[in-house]
Amino acid sequence: MDARSVRVGIGYDLHRLVAGRPLVLGGVRLEGDLGLDGHSDGDALLHAVTDAILGASGRPDLGSHFPDSDPRWRGASGAELLGSACRPVFAEWEVANLDVVVVAEAVRIAPHRERLRESIAGLLAVPAERVNLKGKTAEGLGPIGEGKALECHAVVCLARRESPL
Repeated sequence: MDARSVRVGIGYDLHRLVAGRPLVLGGVRLEGDLGLDGHSDGDALLHAVTDAILGASGRPDLGSHFPDSDPRWRGASGAELLGSACRPVFAEWEVANLDVVVVAEAVRIAPHRERLRESIAGLLAVPAERVNLKGKTAEGLGPIGEGKALECHAVVCLARRESPL
């Protein structure tokens, strides 16, 4: 294997859980009393995925592309940010594999796992088999364990396209 043909990136994001905001994860609106606080829609899952893809391609992180000091991005969807930031990446690279861990006490991932995987795969234009998603708890520890926040970790492997788009 040629090292120039694959790249690996890691992404991370954390948001507070607050009342009065919709809960959006992986581009899917989930039912619940709490949502993720943020300048955008707070979709920590897609933010972590986007940072992993940007990192693998050697590009600056999500905050560099869409600073929270810029009012243009207030309320922007994680799907919109992913598409805009990663469009140049996807011209040359495709997602070979994505592995995501959502750590939350107040939000259960298991009941939504397949719907989230399908949504993420659709946004990345890859088969759902290339997307793995796990939900974990913080065992009651810290702000996540107290149900005050949610965090996401993402690892992506990008493969160079046979012929660039």
